[in-house]
Amino acid sequence: MGLFDRLFGKKEEPKIEEVVKEALENLDLSEDIEPSLTESEEIPQEEAEIESSEEAVFEEEEIQDTVEESQDSEPVVEVQQEEVPEEESPELEETAEENSSEVLEPEIPQAEETVQEKYDRSLKKTRTGFGARLNAFFANFRSVDEEFFEELEELLIMSDVGVQVASNLTEELRYEAKLENAKKPDALRRVIIEKLVELYEKDGNYDESIHFQDGLTVMLFVGVNGVGKTTSIGKLAHRYKQAGKKVMLVAADTFRAGAVAQLAEWGRRVDVPVVTGPEKADPASVVFDGMERAVAESIDILMIDTAGRLQNKDNLMAELEKIGRIIKRVVPEAPHETFLALDASTGQNALVQAKEFSKITPLTGIVLTKIDGTARGGVVLAIREELNIPVKLIGFGEKIDDIGEFKSENFMKGLLEGLI
Repeated sequence: MGLFDRLFGKKEEPKIEEVVKEALENLDLSEDIEPSLTESEEIPQEEAEIESSEEAVFEEEEIQDTVEESQDSEPVVEVQQEEVPEEESPELEETAEENSSEVLEPEIPQAEETVQEKYDRSLKKTRTGFGARLNAFFANFRSVDEEFFEELEELLIMSDVGVQVASNLTEELRYEAKLENAKKPDALRRVIIEKLVELYEKDGNYDESIHFQDGLTVMLFVGVNGVGKTTSIGKLAHRYKQAGKKVMLVAADTFRAGAVAQLAEWGRRVDVPVVTGPEKADPASVVFDGMERAVAESIDILMIDTAGRLQNKDNLMAELEKIGRIIKRVVPEAPHETFLALDASTGQNALVQAKEFSKITPLTGIVLTKIDGTARGGVVLAIREELNIPVKLIGFGEKIDDIGEFKSENFMKGLLEGLI
């Protein structure tokens, strides 16, 4: 079963047999129940009428008696009405307090979000933005013509799915419209969503899992300044330590004092060691110290933060190549993962950064950050189509546990849910 079918089910087809079967079952139930009810109600009906008439007589007599008593003893009634609440109110207040405390106590611990709930929350802006544009688009068109496809392509580009994705999808929809002789725009709504899923699915080879090793796993993080790279490393350190792993960080962005201080603060916060060097030290030398310490101390996961000065690509390439040689000198098969951190809120600019960094160093995956605060989550589709670099980690928000491994099914469901 394909990804689209797993997420949204197969195309709806009329099921006459099920409709007939359900109708017959309802008929059988009504025929069985109604006679039994009438039979059971026929015998006691007369008795019930007699009893009800007798009760009515008694009720009239009681009402007359109470009216007469109330007229004779009005003061007594007033005293009783005043005394009852005074005696019972403390007990009622105590029980009310006990009941309120019993109700409030279980509400104190908040339920932990599921993975799908995190995706739904983080992609809300993207989903509602894309959905609103798509609904408005279909409302404006009454027929499928060339203008329809041109406007659709523009809508997709505005949704940050990328020029390549928009162009490919539009061409495929033209073919589908001719094949199915589609005249009305709504007939293509489901096909659009299906094609978006298929574009991401490709051959079904997502390669989203992180390549953890039995011994030391070395992760190298690259990306421009300000995209949330160092913060993502700190959150991941917390996540892996909570999972029982021995974690160590390396502050190799030595040219920016703020970056070293920020990573050191994360290390203190999540209680993991951070390897640092003197100010303006050679980043490769700091990495070498970190690699040797990680091996000596039997560390499970070593995460290396690097500089992100994209404006000087030659120097950055030379620096990353040198860091790579130093890492391999200690562990020949490392780094096992080279992650590019991208800010989802930058939209197509994130795609440009991914293209540039892929020229500088081989990338094994992407860390997508700040997706909860943007409507540009469609950039994941553009990265998948144009660069074929898998998103492996995703940031859901600002909390320390708002990061996790990327799951394409959760993402596509969170992105497209409710559009069909």
